Amino acid sequence: MGIFGEHSERIITGLVLVAFVLTLGFIDNFFLMWLFLGAVYLLAFKEAVRLFGVEKDNLLPLAVALWIVAAFYPYGDDLFVLAGVAYASAVAFNKNIAWKDFFPFIYPTAGILFIFTMYQEYGVLSLLWLLVVVALTDVGAYAVGKSIGKTQFCETSPNKTMEGVVGGIAVATFGGMFVGLSIVDFGVAFVISFAVALSSIFGDLFESSLKRGAGVKDSGDLLPGHGGILDRIDGYLFGAIVMLVLLRGLV
Repeated sequence: MGIFGEHSERIITGLVLVAFVLTLGFIDNFFLMWLFLGAVYLLAFKEAVRLFGVEKDNLLPLAVALWIVAAFYPYGDDLFVLAGVAYASAVAFNKNIAWKDFFPFIYPTAGILFIFTMYQEYGVLSLLWLLVVVALTDVGAYAVGKSIGKTQFCETSPNKTMEGVVGGIAVATFGGMFVGLSIVDFGVAFVISFAVALSSIFGDLFESSLKRGAGVKDSGDLLPGHGGILDRIDGYLFGAIVMLVLLRGLV
């Protein structure tokens, strides 16, 4: 089993990912961040195409083009709205174009664009805040759920318990709040940490529902012990949208 027991592969992969992300944040270079998030986006996009059951195989170049534009356009989070207008126009023009093919341009596209825009507007500390809140939500929910969890949270994810969810949100709210104080005041840091923790729970549930609909256990097999990219970033995709919207509205 090794020193980490049955979860050794998952723990080692997680530590490597955390070390890499923290190093990237320490360097804090726009091009490197764009490159890294772009790689994550395109890998997640490919997984989403499979989960949504999209049959077309020519969508990835469009995602690449969208991400290239995001490097120059100052409001990256608006790009998926513009993409929606363009796609709706295409659907209106050609009845053979299906709306389902646009779903990967909403998820994970919106979340990744919001993460990138948040980095541009609020700096690398905002990404650290997001990382801490979502990570603590996962860890807190797992620890509390394993120790005292008895009540099933919902059918989408049978292993989640109400006790674990409440515990994870509580741990993430108070833990994340202290990171948020480097950007906002106490009250705003508390509200945003709570909202992001709550949204990350439903980000995880959303991806679980996609996997259940596709009849797969994981979104992919790229990350040993974790599954695919979407399995690792699902909470961040919802959390980033909520965090950026609230930062703009409350700060």
